[in-house]
Amino acid sequence: MIPYDVIKRPLITEKTTDQKEKFNRISFEVDRKTNRFEIKKSIESIFNVAVVSVNTMHVRGKIKRRGRVLGKRRDWKKAVVKLKIGERIEFFEGA
Repeated sequence: MIPYDVIKRPLITEKTTDQKEKFNRISFEVDRKTNRFEIKKSIESIFNVAVVSVNTMHVRGKIKRRGRVLGKRRDWKKAVVKLKIGERIEFFEGA
């Protein structure tokens, strides 16, 4: 796969910001069919950083209700990428 097809978007929340500052871990939403090795290669080629490890998880979509109508959000895959000590992704530094 093309690296830009693997990585969909970064996840920016309070929890992921704390992980970035304390443990140098960045979270991304990734394509559901990719594996850890493809995610690692994509991150390294797009951002030019060294990746130590990749943890993945499938996130189930929540059931939401609007009046009588029930709906479901989509399922997606999350990847938490640990970067080598001293490595940074400039996208998150506000540059």
